Amino acid sequence: MEEKRTEISELGEFGLIDRISQTVEIQHPESVLGIGDDAALIDSGDHYTVLSTDMLLEGIHFDLAYMPLQHLGYKAVAINISDIAAMNAVPKQITVNIGMSNRFSVEAVEAFYAGVRAACENFKADLVGGDTSSSASGFVISVTAIGTVKKEKAIRRSGAQSGDIICVTGDLGAAYLGLQVLEREKQVFLTNPEMQPQLEKYDYIVGRQLRPQARMDIIHELDELGVVPTSMIDISDGLGSELLHLSRASSLGVRIFEDKLPIDKQTYDTGYELGIDATTAALNGGEDYELLFTIRENDLEKLKNHADIHFIGDMQSLKDGNIMVTKGENVVSIKAQGWDHYSR
Repeated sequence: MEEKRTEISELGEFGLIDRISQTVEIQHPESVLGIGDDAALIDSGDHYTVLSTDMLLEGIHFDLAYMPLQHLGYKAVAINISDIAAMNAVPKQITVNIGMSNRFSVEAVEAFYAGVRAACENFKADLVGGDTSSSASGFVISVTAIGTVKKEKAIRRSGAQSGDIICVTGDLGAAYLGLQVLEREKQVFLTNPEMQPQLEKYDYIVGRQLRPQARMDIIHELDELGVVPTSMIDISDGLGSELLHLSRASSLGVRIFEDKLPIDKQTYDTGYELGIDATTAALNGGEDYELLFTIRENDLEKLKNHADIHFIGDMQSLKDGNIMVTKGENVVSIKAQGWDHYSR
């Protein structure tokens, strides 16, 4: 009898993670939270140690045709620190593992690590180790970030209550539109190598793609204001996907309002130019690395004047679904259409 073969694309990235997690057994009481959140929580006595890891693969996550190695080093660290921030934690250490083919020089490695050091300095994290290896298929990067958080301030995806206000930092969709511009300019260059890239008017959105920022500033400000979110996640795969993660983890529905979504003018203008709806980019684009979190209604007063925190909706009963009220006051379902490594 032929052994059953299930294609990974049938499950998708998140279905595959669920499948793997079902077979994992926790053996140590110190392992408080494992697979299924932005980072793991390890009981370290009076606080939790927070662990997160991510891979970046050439040709999948980045293209060296337009990604400077120094920016790549910075981004590799920042996206891991973003997961630490999503647990309301503070980064302490990182390790960096790289695999490189012989087409890379010592100077290229130094440029990459210059970006790593810049991110470590910015986010106050120590580079404490890692591994280097040869690679037969381009540049491979794996970063692990370690942080700490007081036990009573650790935030998971699962703590939201009905009526909590949904908040998002910064603006959305810029990184995706920046990627579209970079890809367009790459194709122009390949067609005519004498053409120089025209990026001046896209400086903000291109910067959001090449050098994202983990929002540790918001984590420190929330602490200073005495606000502990009820749930939180970082926006790596698109707002829609992350909202559904919060919904699933908290067993609640979400309701957001399109006219409340923070979208930069350059994102709107570039979307119009490229024929891409800015709201679609915000919901499904990904790589913004902003924070999506929920707060109790009585914490709204503390945050209502914060220039970089936007209130986009509220948590509701699961039976009311996951919905967006459009600018035309129509109700549409929120779908997870962001990046999925194994989708068809």
